[in-house]
Amino acid sequence: MIYIALLRGINVGGNNKINMKALKVTFEQAGMNHVTTYINSGNIIFSHATLTHHELSELLQQAIATDFGLQIKVMIRNILQIQTVIEHLPESWSNDDQMKSDVFFLWDEIDDESIVEKLPLQAGVGTLIYIPGAILFAVSREDAARSQMNKLVSSKLYPLMTIRNVNTTRKILEFMQAVQE
Repeated sequence: MIYIALLRGINVGGNNKINMKALKVTFEQAGMNHVTTYINSGNIIFSHATLTHHELSELLQQAIATDFGLQIKVMIRNILQIQTVIEHLPESWSNDDQMKSDVFFLWDEIDDESIVEKLPLQAGVGTLIYIPGAILFAVSREDAARSQMNKLVSSKLYPLMTIRNVNTTRKILEFMQAVQE
């Protein structure tokens, strides 16, 4: 099966610095195959035949702790889950100078449709779509501050998700499909 490991909070603001080439070696030494990294923010595509999502997450978190001395949460999604996200993303959504569009990947603890009610989104500003495992969010750049979603960073929910913009998420699927071929 083809997977993506979404690492939370690495190489952000100079914190939790991990070199992607070294991280690739860590994944290979942990038994992952066809390892590819995408950009410097913790997106690692790989294949593995036998372990569950939970087992992969635990194994990779331990490998990162051993090799880098960092306690980094690792979310695992398979290619089918990423395809589902892409299928639900409106094609018109982008992350550019006009629009801010993100995918909030959710850890199991908060993965429920009721999560939408707990988010700080200002009514009538932006669009939220819940799908199992993720929240899709888009807002015009002009309204981004007014949406109140910036308050999410200081909430108890924030550590239980990892965010990728829609451009990155679409590219991740391309990389996963290339490994599959």
